[in-house]
Amino acid sequence: MKSRNAKIFTIICMSLLTLACNDSAPSILDLEGDWLIPRNEVLTGAVTDAIPALTDPEMVPVEDGAYIADNELVVGYVNGTDARAYPHKILDWHEIINDNVSGREIAITHCPLTRTSVGWEREYNGVSTTFGVSGLLYQTNLMPYDRTTRSIWSQQALQSVNGANIGTQAEIFHVVETTWGTWKRLYPNTTVVSLNTGHDRDYQRYPYGDYRSAPGLLFRVNVTDSRLPQKERVLGIIENQEVKVYQFKFFEEDQIITDTFNGANFTIIGSKDSNILMAFKEKQIDGEVLAFELINSFGNPVIMQDQLGNQWNIFGMAVSGPNTGEQLEMANAFVGMFFSWAPFYGLPEIYETD
Repeated sequence: MKSRNAKIFTIICMSLLTLACNDSAPSILDLEGDWLIPRNEVLTGAVTDAIPALTDPEMVPVEDGAYIADNELVVGYVNGTDARAYPHKILDWHEIINDNVSGREIAITHCPLTRTSVGWEREYNGVSTTFGVSGLLYQTNLMPYDRTTRSIWSQQALQSVNGANIGTQAEIFHVVETTWGTWKRLYPNTTVVSLNTGHDRDYQRYPYGDYRSAPGLLFRVNVTDSRLPQKERVLGIIENQEVKVYQFKFFEEDQIITDTFNGANFTIIGSKDSNILMAFKEKQIDGEVLAFELINSFGNPVIMQDQLGNQWNIFGMAVSGPNTGEQLEMANAFVGMFFSWAPFYGLPEIYETD
């Protein structure tokens, strides 16, 4: 398995270097100075910017998204009436998309090797930046760098680990990872990233072969956990630097689960059929803890109601009722392959029903 993985990795690196030369000259990062992680465990997976992040990509109407199959994953974001979809099949090749959505500067960060997609803010210490792909990996996970200070970040650890921003926490925001078919039902007026990215890529081909389904990893990780299949996609909630994971199998039907982890209370909503799992922190209004029930399937943007008569959309905003405009606070949570959590946060707690 090791020789097979090494061969695949060599092919990938050669391909990326060739593409980088065709796109533009790669950047050079200064890797000196202090690190919050062991420097000798940071791997060079590719030349910096060999995987070119996109900035302000061309967006096209939903009918031009026919290149995406309904069962393929996208990362969805909405600001006001501006709904946008960022397909995995684009992100697998570019890993980061910097965008401006109705005046809000965001970055969608995506690691194909851990299948983690996280929405990051782009303003830190009062300075706006864009993120690029450093070409480095830590625990087989993406390491973005910010182009303003050239600091290096860890996606799964959610912080800068080297450079002027060292120790700065990544500020994440609510995105919805789901299938293209579900996202279109939720937001039929969505736009989607065009195939016209300015780069010559075969977006109908996954760049890492059979990695998603084959056993084994391309790179070693420091902590392994065999309680679940390595590459099973699970939702991880991070609380006080520990993680609890939730499997899609507990959401065979559209469902809401309330749970407590590390002294904090959460509402987890999900649907295996719609390929959605997300979590919100407990919400109180006038001292009363809100309890939610589903009122629609995940094909409708308004999905749940509380005991006060408020109805809430999939992004956790009250869209009708006495507290219209209230916002649920998202948990520090996103979906990723099971193996990816333990190297960063220790062996995760695994949710089980009673």
